[in-house]
Amino acid sequence: MSKTLIVVESPAKARTISKFLGDDYIVESSIGHIRDLPSKAAEIPAAHKKKPWSRIGVNVDADFKPLYIVPTAKKAQVKKLKDLLAQADQLFLATDEDREGEAIAWHLVEVLKPKVPIRRMVFHEITERAIHAAIENPREIDHRLVEAQEARRILDRLYGYEVSPLLWLKIKPRLSAGRVQSVATRLIVERERERMRFKSSAYWSLRANLEKGGDGLIVDGLLADIEGRRIAVTRDFDGLTGELTENARRDKVILLDEKAAMALTDHLTDKSVTVDDVIEKPFTQKPQAPFITSTLQQEGSRKLRFTAKRTMRVAQRLYENGYITYMRTDSNTLSQEALGAARTQIKDLFGDEYVPAEPRTYKGKVKGAQEAHEAIRPAGTEFRTPDSLKSELDDDAFKLYDLIWRRTVASQMKDAKGQRTQVRMKVDIAAAVSEAAGQDVSGTATFTASGKVITFPGFLKAYRFTDANDGESESNEDKILPPMAKGEQLDAKELRPAGHNTKPPARYTEASLVKMLEERGIGRPSTYASIIQTIQDRGYVWKKGGALVPTLTAFAVTQLLEAHFTMLVDYEFTARMESDLDNISTGEKQAVPWLHKFYFGLEPTPEEEVEAAAEKSVSEVGLKVKISASKAAIDARAISTVPLGDLEEGELVAARVGRYGPYLQIGDSDRRASIPDDF
Repeated sequence: MSKTLIVVESPAKARTISKFLGDDYIVESSIGHIRDLPSKAAEIPAAHKKKPWSRIGVNVDADFKPLYIVPTAKKAQVKKLKDLLAQADQLFLATDEDREGEAIAWHLVEVLKPKVPIRRMVFHEITERAIHAAIENPREIDHRLVEAQEARRILDRLYGYEVSPLLWLKIKPRLSAGRVQSVATRLIVERERERMRFKSSAYWSLRANLEKGGDGLIVDGLLADIEGRRIAVTRDFDGLTGELTENARRDKVILLDEKAAMALTDHLTDKSVTVDDVIEKPFTQKPQAPFITSTLQQEGSRKLRFTAKRTMRVAQRLYENGYITYMRTDSNTLSQEALGAARTQIKDLFGDEYVPAEPRTYKGKVKGAQEAHEAIRPAGTEFRTPDSLKSELDDDAFKLYDLIWRRTVASQMKDAKGQRTQVRMKVDIAAAVSEAAGQDVSGTATFTASGKVITFPGFLKAYRFTDANDGESESNEDKILPPMAKGEQLDAKELRPAGHNTKPPARYTEASLVKMLEERGIGRPSTYASIIQTIQDRGYVWKKGGALVPTLTAFAVTQLLEAHFTMLVDYEFTARMESDLDNISTGEKQAVPWLHKFYFGLEPTPEEEVEAAAEKSVSEVGLKVKISASKAAIDARAISTVPLGDLEEGELVAARVGRYGPYLQIGDSDRRASIPDDF
């Protein structure tokens, strides 16, 4: 009897696929990559140990030929696959349909050296229909995707293995640099610098409980302006100076302090305000696109409080067990069968009035979107509702599936519609109040109140949360205002003055960092979870609640790279590297010339000019020469110093990163004390 061996990446995936196939198929896992570059000196084969490039694992003098080895931990699995292949008449490589999966398939062929026919089997969901369709429609290995993955792997190896030793030399041992890791760290450090430079400003606001017509209905009003001059709010302050912005001064905004706010409170309590204008505008709210990898990570963080790593781990389980489609994708399109499944389910659950005349389509906005997959959605031609899976899924899996199901179904429903209302109410403030306030606050004051009413929930019906706001907490605009007419009077029964301080830019969370990386086209969404975990594991970032906070080591590393390897942490350059890798995967660029330019530069640098190359960029002289030239040029003390401020007598207080840990020092004196890295 003929046998077909199907090789996938994970045991869970193998188990699920086995359920759909008969005895003619053997399904086994490679357990990820079976071959890679050496990760330590002991793994370098004896024949290569003395070669000058062996430390990197890439022969930079022979078209960047990689040195691949089968790690000790994978040798038993390779033997098992070879034994199973000996029983088979054909081999199906069913790894994921992306660069990484394509590379795993190619490595399997290189290591197993099959004598039987080879087929590349691809699918976006693990369902019986999808697996049989994949078997019936195989393709060849896409060597352009393999070349792009290999180029990425070599580039990351060159970057990490050449730059990291420089960090050990100039800052402290056991540090690491990485193409995306270092840029992500720089983003977090730059945000912290903004916070350190920030100067807080104080201002006051005044809200009022306005009672309508003695019937007990309360409208929440905000004092918005006096005599047409706006009351200052956060956006009117310059975060670097703490002063009002030029625009705010030009607009002659009123900056309320505590004295003025209290004087107005005393004056306006029990006064009547008159409705001056009622503005009603219809609004339409459209559903969001189905999930892609990055938006799933962001919503997993925002709604479920999952880390990016946890979201991807749970999504991987859901995919491998046949509940959702492939979870590493840049595409927010849905297949025709998915559109049909969603529209049928909307009709069954909510009624015909929630189904739009035509299916919705969404244009991708991801910079450098590359993968040809669908959006992340429930698997199959009929979507299973979350409630039907409660007994099958653990708590994390149920929550994430529920999020994916609702987002998918909602994306194909009609718009939500409603009415947004803004009411402007006037009241006169006596001139005498200005004396008590200590500033000019007399004249006609305006209170505003706003709210909205959902008249047709549309896609919001798909969410278990409130129809009004898709699970978000209510804002002032979400409140329903009672009917009001021009000329109507309301009584100010309670005035609520409040002091505020402007706040520095918020630190990045995992969700906001993922969003920023995606917007800038840095890295790939499928790698964000591992990058965020890596910068924490390496000691560059620690978590304070959900916020990502840089350590002093992160400041030192970022300062070194900014000063001497500007291009390597330049956001636009890093994004262009991603585009170049995309072009390699489509055949528009060749990997070897691209790698040669990055490592060796535009043209060879004469040995006598290497020292001068410290002033040139990596793009001019290449990474190899730039590293060599920079060793002498880098001032280790300067790049490891983070100024914190000056004492009254003018001495600088600085945090410094030493080889044995960070410390605080006053000037150049011996007054110093050890401090934690997360100081």
